[in-house]
Amino acid sequence: MLVDNVVRKRAHPSTPAVHALLRYLEEAGFEGAPRALGIDDQGRQMLSYLPGEAMGEQTSWPAWARTDSMLVQVGQWLRRLHDLTASFTPPADERWFIGTKMRPGLIIGHQDAAPHNAVVAGDKLVGFFDWDTAGPSPREFDLAFSALLWVPLTAPVREEEIADRCRRLHVLLDAYGYDEDRHGLGPVVRERALRQAGVIRQMAEAGDPASIALIPIATILERSAAALATLPTDFWAPPRVSTRTQVP
Repeated sequence: MLVDNVVRKRAHPSTPAVHALLRYLEEAGFEGAPRALGIDDQGRQMLSYLPGEAMGEQTSWPAWARTDSMLVQVGQWLRRLHDLTASFTPPADERWFIGTKMRPGLIIGHQDAAPHNAVVAGDKLVGFFDWDTAGPSPREFDLAFSALLWVPLTAPVREEEIADRCRRLHVLLDAYGYDEDRHGLGPVVRERALRQAGVIRQMAEAGDPASIALIPIATILERSAAALATLPTDFWAPPRVSTRTQVP
């Protein structure tokens, strides 16, 4: 709910840790996230509003979600976030949606930096909202989910689309500056898809209405994980020609 340009939404057990993260990002000058404004008298969390265009209730990706320029900006946004949060010290009683604790070698990822949570202004990425599922993970775990939705790597991927999906994957990874062995990213993307599907099904079984509505998405994620296992090995290898794209 937007009231006087302030987003008010239900608080969760993870809200204190998420708000500490958002305050840390604000102090670091990170512009691509809402600001934590506290808790209102009804117990709802208050967040600043990121102005711009979002997908809203659209059922198909808007044109901006398919451009190479946006893909580059997403990769660069993720890299800035991960580099900053690698040194974040969470509250002593940290609780995150994904249930992990911060430790050396991890970053705090958004964990859902997908088109449905993006805010854009024209051809520029403003940032991402909905940080409730943020939490500690390896860089690859957060990057994998964004690749899954932005490239996209979701099923079905027709034979004639494989070359372009491969190219777009490496546009994203180049923009991120991903220098690890890219062959190893395939299993991480598949694991991430299955983990997301499992969380949706678990919460749906517990009666969560939003998760019940997302059961078809869980099925797509499971099919995607199976389809990704059939891609040729060189799909994940660095391309021979650089895919780097300059943002105007």
